[in-house]
Amino acid sequence: MEQFVSPDRSLSVCKRVCYAAGHFLNDLCASMWFTYLLVYLHSVLGFQSTYAGVMLLIGQIADGVCTPLVGYESDRTQGVLRYGKRKTWHLLGIVCVLVSFPFIFTPCLACSDNTPQWAQILYFSPFIIIFQFGWAATQISHLSLIPELVSSESAKVELTAYRYAFTVAANLTVYTVAWLLFHFQAQHSVDPSIADNLSQEDIPLFRMLALIVLGIGALFSLIFHVGTKEGPSASERENRLIESSSIQEPLTRPVFQWKQWLKEPSFYQVAFLYMCTRLIVNLSQTYISVYLTNSLMLPKNFIAIIPLVIYVSSFVCSLVMKPVSKRIGISITYLFGLLLVLGFATWVFVDKHMGAESIYGAAVLLGAGSATILVMSLSMTATLIGEQTQSGAFVYGSMSLTDKVANGVGVIIIQSVRPCSTESCCPACVWFYRDVMATVTGGVALAAALCLLTILIWPIRIRKN
Repeated sequence: MEQFVSPDRSLSVCKRVCYAAGHFLNDLCASMWFTYLLVYLHSVLGFQSTYAGVMLLIGQIADGVCTPLVGYESDRTQGVLRYGKRKTWHLLGIVCVLVSFPFIFTPCLACSDNTPQWAQILYFSPFIIIFQFGWAATQISHLSLIPELVSSESAKVELTAYRYAFTVAANLTVYTVAWLLFHFQAQHSVDPSIADNLSQEDIPLFRMLALIVLGIGALFSLIFHVGTKEGPSASERENRLIESSSIQEPLTRPVFQWKQWLKEPSFYQVAFLYMCTRLIVNLSQTYISVYLTNSLMLPKNFIAIIPLVIYVSSFVCSLVMKPVSKRIGISITYLFGLLLVLGFATWVFVDKHMGAESIYGAAVLLGAGSATILVMSLSMTATLIGEQTQSGAFVYGSMSLTDKVANGVGVIIIQSVRPCSTESCCPACVWFYRDVMATVTGGVALAAALCLLTILIWPIRIRKN
């Protein structure tokens, strides 16, 4: 079977915004999951560090397993009642997220004070698995729409930038709402220690934050489903071209199935780079809260303020992403983002006694660098897929599999080697999370730079098929 030339596809600004809104719920939940889950389990529910890491690992493995399976099934599925196969899976994912996520940030309803922590893990696990399945279904179906909605490389970068701008907006929303909740709690609290330290008194705060997140995310998901029309699949576009063309000149490029991607060197180049990118973004987001509270000893409202600064700089950076990448290329733009991340890691490592003022500057570097490498890595994935959109969900699913498993393994290793098993501070724990923030982001950035070097030598393209 051969593929025919398809006309250029583009979207209006309104449709780009509607498309980008489709991942807003996922981004809101991911922001809470990575930024607040560990600190919530440690400081609020009193979980030991290893048990907290196990819960996050369960979620990451569930997401990693579900992602390629969802991608494979999404490529094979026909749209329900002509609704579109990607939007059908997207809708299924939204429902799963909405019904499961509130229970993750609510204490075990069937547990007592004497319930062992391993039993509580068994209680939370089904909700985590359902949430991660829904998150994966939403993510993969949404990403798979990019090469189906637009065709040119610049349009894909622009649509990815719109998508990331909404990701930044989602994180800004979470951290702003969290800051407001902390602020109102401090104003109405008679105990000054409650305003500075996390404890079980903050359980209603996190539960309220989760419910607000779901309400806002559901509204944006509705905007996506109403405002985004899923275009015809690759095979449907081909059939239309056959019917409308009097001269049927096929391309020599075959239609890819999932097995053929496994033979492509560029597939593994992009997968490794995407994995490194997600490790930098997700692990820094996961440990920034405990770094601020444990290593820098800052008040708990900083776990909302500093992430807010990170994502403000990310948002500003995303606005200039398209013209910069168009001028200097995707790979060089990615390299620039890596240099910003390395600058953050060096600053954190050198400045051991970083004050409240210095952390703002470091946060700006991390935000700008993370935004750059994330958007560029997604653009590289879309470039790899090209016109092979019929198997695009499998490619995105495979990329996400590497990132989810690597993140889960990374967290459980970090939690296992932590000097103290509880949240109480000890001399060894004070600088532990500082070392995590510096060595993990810096070390993974160096690995990503080596992978980027191979891409500069052997550019992303289909070679063997």
